[in-house]
Amino acid sequence: MRIGILAYQGGIDEHRYMITEACNELSIQCDVVNVVKRSDVNGIDALIIPGGESTTILKLMKKFNIVEVLKERIENGLPVMGTCAGAILLAKKVKDLKTGRVMSGTLEVLDALAIRNYYGRQRESFEVDLNIPVIGDKPFRAVFIRAPAIVEVGQGVDVLARYGESYVLVKQSEILASTFHPELSGDARLHRYFIEFVKR
Repeated sequence: MRIGILAYQGGIDEHRYMITEACNELSIQCDVVNVVKRSDVNGIDALIIPGGESTTILKLMKKFNIVEVLKERIENGLPVMGTCAGAILLAKKVKDLKTGRVMSGTLEVLDALAIRNYYGRQRESFEVDLNIPVIGDKPFRAVFIRAPAIVEVGQGVDVLARYGESYVLVKQSEILASTFHPELSGDARLHRYFIEFVKR
């Protein structure tokens, strides 16, 4: 199994570590590769889009001319996990909480409305225990850093976890989006859940 990580910004090494841990726990042979340019998309079985600054990542995606090829592959069934900024880049509709400005040109594959900076800026970052039944009964320690929130979802989107009134983990077909940073939790269960449905 070949897992790609969009390697412009964010917790690239942390995701690599978590994927490796998850594959080891599942006794699956995994190669984890960086995805930067169009040719890197060839041959991957799944993709992770890490956090970071969503507008910067999108600019780099456009610079490397990778938006359309990723969109096409995801629409054709490539499993993808987007975390924080990654969830923003997957969403069909994105707005900024403070300015109300609409962000356009994202991958637009997840039928959801994401709100950027929903909980505030860097100083409002926090951690919280989430109940995520699909990965077990033990709470998952979720790290929110300048996090977005998903406030609306389409009929084909399953909500896997909530925090307050917002959705923080959703799944649509082969797309998994979290508004927090599971790669910083020290808990590989969410990455393992992703690898399990990639394997199927």
